[in-house]
Amino acid sequence: MNLILFSRDEVQAPLPRSDPRAQHLLHHLKRGRGERFDAGLIDGPRGKGWIEEFHSDRLQLNFVWENAIPPCSPLVLVVGLPRPQTARRILREAAAFGIEAILFFAADKGVASYRTSKLWAGNEYRQRLIEGAEQAFSTRLPQVALHDTLGEALAALPAGRDRIALDVYEAEASLSTLKTLQAEATLAVGPERGWAAGERDLLRQAGFRLAHLGDRVLRSDTACICGMSLVLAARGKL
Repeated sequence: MNLILFSRDEVQAPLPRSDPRAQHLLHHLKRGRGERFDAGLIDGPRGKGWIEEFHSDRLQLNFVWENAIPPCSPLVLVVGLPRPQTARRILREAAAFGIEAILFFAADKGVASYRTSKLWAGNEYRQRLIEGAEQAFSTRLPQVALHDTLGEALAALPAGRDRIALDVYEAEASLSTLKTLQAEATLAVGPERGWAAGERDLLRQAGFRLAHLGDRVLRSDTACICGMSLVLAARGKL
């Protein structure tokens, strides 16, 4: 953890010693009473925290916050719902990149059981976002939504943005050669088995340009990381 994140409710309450953040403070950072550490409010400012009091089962923390809230990058990622372990990596890395939102959808060539994974049943997916933000020294978490179809996900997208879909089979240009990337963009990445023909038609009708990352077929999480890197680099963010 490069930055330890807390919700607004948590900063008002003692931190149980069993909490991984307490273990990190005591055993990894080896913080004593009054010694400061880097902290952040989820979707709020960064600041400093310190241990005010030690108890056998809890720590009493105190905080001071900066005035500024770190911005997120205006990039939306649309992803064909992958297997849960791949989705965990995408969530973590997208949060580390600081993008605005991730819209997952059940793809035509996807596996229905991915939608009912325990990753989505509770708050586990949010914990993966927090891990990515803490690694990147950021407080901002991408908004996450799950949609039943690609069409439903496309209908939820903000208007007036550059739209690019990664496709190794029918794209005519490399993502790295696109010269007209706007400041705000949407990047679509297909499912692990690739786009269906009808999904490509939907993307084109919705104004997406097809671009590739070379002639190799990449894993979904690798394609997401490469795609985000190139789009943000084109905007001068990397």
